[in-house]
Amino acid sequence: MSDTGQVLAVCVVHAELEVKTRVGRTAIDKRPAPHRVPVRALGLDGDHVCDTKNHGGVHQAVYAYAEEDARTWGAELGRELPAGWFGENLRISGLPVSDAVIGAHWAIGDTLLEVSAPRVPCATFQQWSGEPQWVKRFTLQADTGAYFRVLTEGSIGAGDEVRIVHTPAHGITVREVFTGTDPAALDRLLDAEPTLSDDVRMQIERHRRRHASVRA
Repeated sequence: MSDTGQVLAVCVVHAELEVKTRVGRTAIDKRPAPHRVPVRALGLDGDHVCDTKNHGGVHQAVYAYAEEDARTWGAELGRELPAGWFGENLRISGLPVSDAVIGAHWAIGDTLLEVSAPRVPCATFQQWSGEPQWVKRFTLQADTGAYFRVLTEGSIGAGDEVRIVHTPAHGITVREVFTGTDPAALDRLLDAEPTLSDDVRMQIERHRRRHASVRA
């Protein structure tokens, strides 16, 4: 597996849209910026979220999606899915973003990011996609992309190299947290990564309860 990739696009909010959900508005419509974008602790300059209860914060400061996964979905849906379509800030090629190791450090330009969580699809994403049963299909595929927290602020531009400079020994990935198929692995993650967000800890607890109910 390669330890390097490339940023194809850096995306920020193009416009807020009205949606028929509890929140009412969304900033999921993100499109490539024509210049380098400063990256702060809470995200990219020019970017924001509307649903601050369920999105954003230091553990969801930056969202990345793999070009390879986008092409797979594009082939299935029969249309091009341009950079930003998944609501991502970074469209990255050459790295398996959904299989990034939780706690790994990714260096991009002068910015240092830490893999923090999977993306959990929601009703807003369903409406944005316009695809039937999109949340279910996205969940089954489990190519979620990855959220990052910002360890070192800097700037990111299209064409920047992405380098994985540290990978924790536990080896547990974003996909494994999302699917929750291995409870023992998730327990190891809890022991190994003290900086896990409350959201990830709740995900792990839900997986525990699900496995417990199956065993009962």
